[in-house]
Amino acid sequence: MRVSREKMAENRQRILTEAARLFREKGVDAVSVAEVMKAAGLTHGGFYGHFQSKDELVCKTMEQMTDHEEAYPSFDAFAKHYLSCDHRDNAGEGCATAALGLEFRHQSEEARAELTRVIEAQITRLTDALAKEKGEEANLDQLRREAIGTWSAMVGAMMMARAVNDPGLSQEILETTRDWVLHGE
Repeated sequence: MRVSREKMAENRQRILTEAARLFREKGVDAVSVAEVMKAAGLTHGGFYGHFQSKDELVCKTMEQMTDHEEAYPSFDAFAKHYLSCDHRDNAGEGCATAALGLEFRHQSEEARAELTRVIEAQITRLTDALAKEKGEEANLDQLRREAIGTWSAMVGAMMMARAVNDPGLSQEILETTRDWVLHGE
């Protein structure tokens, strides 16, 4: 029985959604194609009708994860959400960079190029947000430096908060970084 184009598109989207969740929760290397397909409710054999390889799936998944990032009304709202316990505790739905960044150094050049695009886009969004807050007289080079430092601190804090096994320290990492990012304290 032949599958319609609409059903193929729906199946592909389901594969990408499940791969995104599983990759963020477990890491790319810990997730098999068979596991992704099972989570999507499809057979392993159907994978190659959608993707040529797991590497292609990784690239397309990263693209999807970041193209559907939630928009926030302000930098403050973004920082408060990002550096929250809810974000820390829900890696499967959270930031792809914090969940997968270190692992991507071992991925294909194509996957690394996609992560590079993602990071550059986030730096640009943060630079633009800071420019709106500081006004037209702000130096764009300085704002970009601030955006890179801020984003690096936020991603690093999220990675550390998820890695430690002391809930109090995890919370302290998030709160301290949030205060520093928002108030310079």
